[in-house]
Amino acid sequence: MQNDTEQLNTVAQWAVSLMESLGGPGAGLAIALENLFPPLPSEIILPLAGFTASRGTFGLAEVLLWTTLGSVVGAVVLYALGAWFGRDRLRWIVARVPLMRVADVDRAEAWFARHGAKAVFVDRMIPLFRSLISIPAGIERMPLGRFTLLTTAGSAIWNTVFVLAGYVLGENWGLVEQYADILQKVVIVTVVIAVVGFVVVRLRRDARRRMGA
Repeated sequence: MQNDTEQLNTVAQWAVSLMESLGGPGAGLAIALENLFPPLPSEIILPLAGFTASRGTFGLAEVLLWTTLGSVVGAVVLYALGAWFGRDRLRWIVARVPLMRVADVDRAEAWFARHGAKAVFVDRMIPLFRSLISIPAGIERMPLGRFTLLTTAGSAIWNTVFVLAGYVLGENWGLVEQYADILQKVVIVTVVIAVVGFVVVRLRRDARRRMGA
């Protein structure tokens, strides 16, 4: 427990320093680095960015824009690495990066193989996989435009929930980290309901058109 608290304080201090020095771009840089180095927890950085915005360091809209941009930039870098190095060389590199495991990359790749584009969108709202899913997308050369669009949409939803939570809670932003699992489930369920609703509406519309033809 003490080690977890020390880690939380270290990450928080680093993120605050970055944001106070660079403003909104600092928040974007922190999230870009979180994408490139998954052990950095977005569940801490994002609500802390919201808290910093609540103090007037930068605007709420600004931090949402920069954190989403940072997410996309980090994801595209991992996509490019996957496309450039390929499966075997990238697995060799990951095996030598502290706190990262090849097994996590393999699971992300298996998930992408089963779900494709849906995996890119939904996994942006799942810790660790939000970063790793970019690697198989690059390895399989998923169209970059489609990858970027899905990454932007998923990242915007995830970032908005956690930034707003930190903004509303203010100095109690640390509570967000305690309830991150619950927030994650709420975000995913909401997205799934929205997607299912969209599909149902589209299918009904198509069915009516066929009946009227």
